[in-house]
Amino acid sequence: MITKEHVLMTEEQGKRLNEILEEQEKVVSMWMDYWKDFSNVGTIPFWIIFLLLIIPLVVIYFKIDRTRIFQIGFYGFNIHTWFTYSDAIAMRTGFVYYPFQVIPIMPVNFALDASFVPVTFMLVYQWCINKNKNVFLYGVLTSALFSFFLKPLMAAWDLIHLDKGMNYFYLFLNYLLILTLAILITKLFIYLNHHPKVRKHL
Repeated sequence: MITKEHVLMTEEQGKRLNEILEEQEKVVSMWMDYWKDFSNVGTIPFWIIFLLLIIPLVVIYFKIDRTRIFQIGFYGFNIHTWFTYSDAIAMRTGFVYYPFQVIPIMPVNFALDASFVPVTFMLVYQWCINKNKNVFLYGVLTSALFSFFLKPLMAAWDLIHLDKGMNYFYLFLNYLLILTLAILITKLFIYLNHHPKVRKHL
């Protein structure tokens, strides 16, 4: 709760913020109750999402190229971070929502954001750099696969819902933005790693 000790806030601001925090607590409680009733460990969707979380992590543990593990991991972490941010924004604004969750208090689909999507992109990235293929091109193909095949399949199973005009093409554009950011940031850090003199001037 916000008290008078927070001297930089006006009384009206503190009051409004307290109202938001109280409503937020109610929403979290509602999500917990909803999860217990409809998305708990006794439901089939829970285990589908759980497998989407666990299986990719097992696969990447055995398949990742350990000679380039930090580069591939950094790229995957970029995908994870940007995808989580965009997913959180989409959910908070009501454009995307997930009727079933593994972790009810998370504002995103944790299985997709932390495992299935980044691991898939990591494996594609690894294959591209090892086979000297175009990372962006195959990233676009992966994005299209997610946007126009996986997401409609999830929608058919009620694992994702789109609202307020959101559609699969907009999801595709979002994937392209995330892909571009991940590639550029990874390239930047690789460049800085190989050019220590540049790093010193930054």
